[in-house]
Amino acid sequence: MDVRQLRYFVNIVDFGSLGKAAEKLFVAQPSLSQQMARLEQELGVSLLLRSNHGVTPTAEGEALYRHARMILRQMEQLKQEVTKGTGAESGTVALGLPTTMAAVLAVPLFERLQDRYPGIRLQLFESMSGYLSELLANGRLDLGILFRESDSPGIAALPLLDETLYLFGEPGGDISRRATTCKLASLGGIPIVAPGTSNGLRLLLERTFLSEKIDLNIVADIDSLPALLLIAHSGRACTILPGSAVAQWDASRLPKMRRIVDPVIRRPTSICWPNGVPIHSATVAVRATLIGLIEEQVGHGAWKGVALRERHAGS
Repeated sequence: MDVRQLRYFVNIVDFGSLGKAAEKLFVAQPSLSQQMARLEQELGVSLLLRSNHGVTPTAEGEALYRHARMILRQMEQLKQEVTKGTGAESGTVALGLPTTMAAVLAVPLFERLQDRYPGIRLQLFESMSGYLSELLANGRLDLGILFRESDSPGIAALPLLDETLYLFGEPGGDISRRATTCKLASLGGIPIVAPGTSNGLRLLLERTFLSEKIDLNIVADIDSLPALLLIAHSGRACTILPGSAVAQWDASRLPKMRRIVDPVIRRPTSICWPNGVPIHSATVAVRATLIGLIEEQVGHGAWKGVALRERHAGS
């Protein structure tokens, strides 16, 4: 086993395809396949599952991937410290942002990192929170924003803020079209579109409606933020989302937005990272930059219905 094979393997897992990895690495695909066959033969285990839809790592492959990424990251850091000293952060940092926050954070984070840490290459993943949690757990991400407030096995969580949830759309019934709030009880039985069952927001809605003994009428599972808002705008169903989901949307295209009360529904948000491996200096820099950017955005009122956790307010 050598570093070249580890780099090949990590790229194959990242791209989910031998062909795409070969193109990225400027290596012929047959040669890449041969290298992986030799690696599997040397280790005596299957590392990749091949199908018509691409390749995915086996359980043994997941373990190799985590260690290989750490080794390659340490080599990047070694090269950086030898050639440029310990004060210049560099290397690739993989960050996962939920769809509701990516529009607010992605561009300013990229710009700030370019200005302060030109040696850092940001690798950004935007997805629903359930998939980001999976990527973080299996070592595909260095950092991720997840909707939780405490550590879990293998994952450290630093609570940042709480987001208030809003109803988007016109539920009808006894809710005035001019009202800026709506009671949770008034939402019983109304048609609602929401993310799929593995999504953290969906689980929060299910728990809240169940605890309040209110009928949650999910008429479609929609894992697309634009689609959720467009459906709510059409009047065929409502949706429930945080204010950050519409921070960058044109107000003329938005459905009516009402804060849910009695009770208010709040979603905790944390920045998370794997706690089983040493954290790279570039990752520390991105984490600090992201926290500072979030504090500024909230302080400037860019997100509606967001409150910083006390430990971060004013820091």
